[in-house]
Amino acid sequence: MNIGKITRRTFLGATVAVAGGMAVGYYFYRKPYANPLLDDLAAGEAAFNPYVKIAADNTVTIIVPRAEMGQGVTTTLAAMVAEELDVDLDAVQIEHGPASKAYYNHAMLAESAPFPVFDESMMANATRAIQGGMSKVFGIQGTGGSSSTRDAYEKMRHAGCAARVMLVSAAAKRWNVPESSLKTAHGAVTDPASGKSATYGELAAAAATQDPPSEIELRSKSEWRYLGKSPGRTDVAAKVTGTAEFGIDVVLPDMLHATVKMSPRFGAKAKTYDKTAALAVPGVRQVVPIEATTGSGFGIIADNTWAAFKGAEALEVTWEDAPYPGDTEGLMAQVASSLDNVDDGFSLRDDGDADAALASAPADELVEAEYRAPYLAHTTMEPMNATARWTSGTTVEIWSPNQAPTMIQMTAASMFDIESDDVTVNTTFLGGGFGRRAEVDFSLYAAAVARHTDGRPVKVTWSREEDTRHDAYRPAAVGRFRARVGKGETPQALLAEIACPSPMQSIMARTFPDLPTAGPDRTVVEGVFDQPYAIPDCKVTGVIAPAPIPVGFWRSVGNSFNGYFNETFVDEMAHKAGLDPLAMRLKLMAPYPTAVKVMEQVAAMSDWGKPAADGRAKGVAFSLNFGSWVGQVVEVSQSEDGIRIENVWCAADCGEVMDPAIFKAQVQSGIVYGLSSAMGQEITFANGEVQEGNFDSYDAMRINQCPRIEVAVLENASNMGGAGEIGTPPSLPALGNAIFALTGKRIRTLPLSNDVTFA
Repeated sequence: MNIGKITRRTFLGATVAVAGGMAVGYYFYRKPYANPLLDDLAAGEAAFNPYVKIAADNTVTIIVPRAEMGQGVTTTLAAMVAEELDVDLDAVQIEHGPASKAYYNHAMLAESAPFPVFDESMMANATRAIQGGMSKVFGIQGTGGSSSTRDAYEKMRHAGCAARVMLVSAAAKRWNVPESSLKTAHGAVTDPASGKSATYGELAAAAATQDPPSEIELRSKSEWRYLGKSPGRTDVAAKVTGTAEFGIDVVLPDMLHATVKMSPRFGAKAKTYDKTAALAVPGVRQVVPIEATTGSGFGIIADNTWAAFKGAEALEVTWEDAPYPGDTEGLMAQVASSLDNVDDGFSLRDDGDADAALASAPADELVEAEYRAPYLAHTTMEPMNATARWTSGTTVEIWSPNQAPTMIQMTAASMFDIESDDVTVNTTFLGGGFGRRAEVDFSLYAAAVARHTDGRPVKVTWSREEDTRHDAYRPAAVGRFRARVGKGETPQALLAEIACPSPMQSIMARTFPDLPTAGPDRTVVEGVFDQPYAIPDCKVTGVIAPAPIPVGFWRSVGNSFNGYFNETFVDEMAHKAGLDPLAMRLKLMAPYPTAVKVMEQVAAMSDWGKPAADGRAKGVAFSLNFGSWVGQVVEVSQSEDGIRIENVWCAADCGEVMDPAIFKAQVQSGIVYGLSSAMGQEITFANGEVQEGNFDSYDAMRINQCPRIEVAVLENASNMGGAGEIGTPPSLPALGNAIFALTGKRIRTLPLSNDVTFA
């Protein structure tokens, strides 16, 4: 099959644009970025590369340049360095490190190319190489796309190995012996022949002055002590004892507090405002304007957060009208009507001739459906916050629980007309991210407020309502599907058309408004065009709908809604053909052994072939997303109080697993996140404003509703996949398909709670 086919004109246009940038920055692409650790070394401390520092007292510090938001990167990435450096994981210190282009994320951009993961064609690999090169040129340090482990797998093991080789070389010179005669273990170098030993701390100063090795020989898997195992998380002690510093925990001397009150209508500004009542609130000091590409409103500065919140409530503002349809129905109609202009869309899969195959199909072989998904908020447990301090009005330091520190540097520099080097970003622990903290708004607002505090630091904390009503939402989407399916046969033709606002274009418009944003966005169609289903005539088209509401990356991005659309329709096709839905998937996946093994595993785990108990039913779904192959079966039951989710069985294959316990936990987390959205989450609008504000109106699955979840880890895939997002996409359709099996009701619009009641 020619999957992932794109037009020559589109590809050449993208290639010329990227290659032009690459040509301008070729020297910088080839040249390593400077080691950012050299700028801030403590006395007696030596930096070997951007990931390893060793002090004279034998303190080994590993830099993990990805945000720790619960997904375990401070364990898995640190273990990669510790494995090759030959130090004990529980004996090292771990830091996030500075914002620096040296920590660019190659995998995040390389794997966003518009091709399925199994497409290894020359064009696919060339595009991945170009996009990976862009990450180096632009120096994008980011945590997202389930890419942290994949990006670090070579980089951080090489960093640990290089430092170890340099330490051994320093010891060999000190003792005048061959390097090959020396051994390393537990942070020390020994000479078995003479019995001499030196700690890494004793050797660090001399070792760090040497050139790093030109060739690296990484340790074999048989020698691994940590990787491939579950050594225990490095962040547990700090989080259990309360010493872990999240953004909301930051305390600085002479610190003020603040909150924001931004326009509740996106793109609108204040027509009039009166701050008299706000300033009358005890503890409130100032009300200051905020104008940014991400929003318009006010900062309320006070002696404490509560006073700031009360001041925000008292601030009287009349806002401009919304420049878009004011209610949910109007916004959804805007998305749906975009499908009337499908010829303006883009196709990332166009095999055979789906239009002709459907046009010639008998009426009794046609099946069609339209699906809808709402806007969704991220609702991280830690609300948006950041702390900022200006020095002499020319440099700003920001403490922020963020996923993209170099993006904050670049946008803050642009907003305040200073250099990026004049913006210091300190990344704390994150109380949840899910893509929301890849946004820059909360950090920029803190910096904007801090310009009014005469050099005093100010912590800006959003209320839960402000957070929920000013998100970069998961876009609403509409999908129309048509297929030709004969009785007892697998589908012969499929035509899928999906419309939604473009997350990429929306992000670029508010972050880098001077850069062009036209062109395809694979997130609109991911989860449909890139699935391992062998359908002879298949066309998947995406249409970019207007984006009056800010949208962004939400856990699993386009897979979050397209997983539901596609896998629900696969079930509908199986029902039309009279085939078992899991058995039909196995037939469609026959050319892809990795997918087959995943589905066979989840079938065995769930006893799929056995008749369901009375009052119970099962649904199945599959998703290939972020390089991982995931199958799920959800079992539901009917009770007097409504439908209860009893069990979830999941088989996931990401190729090589670095930490099985963390991998399973992330898959379980993704499942709970997905089921929560399916059960009842949606962002609605009235008068241009978001109606949901807190967990009373935008709730998540409660612990008493959580099913038993069993995860099986497979390692058959040829490439390493992600973990953080992969459990989410198949959870929604597996639940919907189970409800159909239980009730006979096919629900095509999310959330499911609009049609059924959950116990």
